[in-house]
Amino acid sequence: MKLSRKIAVVAAVAATGAFAAILPMSVSNAATACAGAWTSTAVYVKDNVASQNGHNYTAKWWTQNEAPATHSGQWDVWIDNGACGGGTDPTTPPTTSPTTPPTTPPSTGTKMASAPYIYPGWGNPPAPATVVNATGIRAFTMAFVLANNGCNPAWDGETGLTGGVHASTIAAIRAAGADVVPSIGGWSGNKLGPNCASAEALAGAYQKVIDAFALTAIDVDIENSDEFENTVVQDRILGALKIIKQNNPGVKTILTFGTSTTGPNYFGTRLIQQAKALNANIDIFTQMPFDFSGGADMYASTVGATEGLKNTLKTTFGYTDAQAYAHIGISGMNGLSDQQEVTTVETWTRIRDYAKNNGLARFTFWAVNRDRGCAGGGVVSDCSGIAQDTWAFTRVSAGF
Repeated sequence: MKLSRKIAVVAAVAATGAFAAILPMSVSNAATACAGAWTSTAVYVKDNVASQNGHNYTAKWWTQNEAPATHSGQWDVWIDNGACGGGTDPTTPPTTSPTTPPTTPPSTGTKMASAPYIYPGWGNPPAPATVVNATGIRAFTMAFVLANNGCNPAWDGETGLTGGVHASTIAAIRAAGADVVPSIGGWSGNKLGPNCASAEALAGAYQKVIDAFALTAIDVDIENSDEFENTVVQDRILGALKIIKQNNPGVKTILTFGTSTTGPNYFGTRLIQQAKALNANIDIFTQMPFDFSGGADMYASTVGATEGLKNTLKTTFGYTDAQAYAHIGISGMNGLSDQQEVTTVETWTRIRDYAKNNGLARFTFWAVNRDRGCAGGGVVSDCSGIAQDTWAFTRVSAGF
């Protein structure tokens, strides 16, 4: 197994008034009264109701400009409550009116504690308590959940989910007072996306991981030609994450993918646009700003990539700058990258400050296993390839 991340990583507009004018009652009292008419500019939140084309609908989550009549499928935002007639029933208390949206739409974009990657069984993995006590870090991203014997999730695609070194490391992380986010996928290995035949089957695999460890977030690291550059698999992953969000509204869903120095490439842009088109309700879009021939200035390249992602999110979802930043993550590579790009501790500190000052949602790097100095050591599994203090990148990240 090679040792770099890329190879070793198996590695709204305010609502106007309430609803439309109330029509005189024109049907018998036995008929179900119609709620206020849906309007494209109003913001609706969970349990708001609206009517369109003679049917009442209930919103499942935050929505704007998604017509109930065309967005009420099994996995869509609106529930079709059936036919209605006439005006609002005066004997029924009105539901909450659409409200002006908060700065960030509910259930999305919430900032997370920095969670650098840790990879058990590779690169002389450190004891979690050692790192927590030395740095104050409060979360780790655990690599990697792959597929075993079809659509079955397993750490490294080999050992199942429980009873192995990954499970014991999760227990040790929690015993040290930190939390864990599993990373599903990566650059290589036998992945769940291509092996699960449908979005429902893939969601079932993700659910097994969530249930095994009572998780509050999952990270799907979508890379390479089998997932990131495969549009069928892209859509399957988005469909699966949509189901996960519907069934586990408290679980944050994260997509991690590569980037250019100016933001998402064609496949990254498609992934974001399809997340909108499929109403996947992704919480955080995380880019990996390395291995893109970033050259000598990794700070400028990382900021350029992130600003490009921000603009893509704004265009796709209609976000403000603040809303877009609140849905963005950075996943860097400490020290030397596979393409010999150099991110120093000082550069990582500047990137951390940029992410923190702009309200980004996620901040991580590959990997804690490499967060030790070895100037001239090249890209290896247990050190960064540059001169640094032990756990320096993790210590900086904890300040996010």
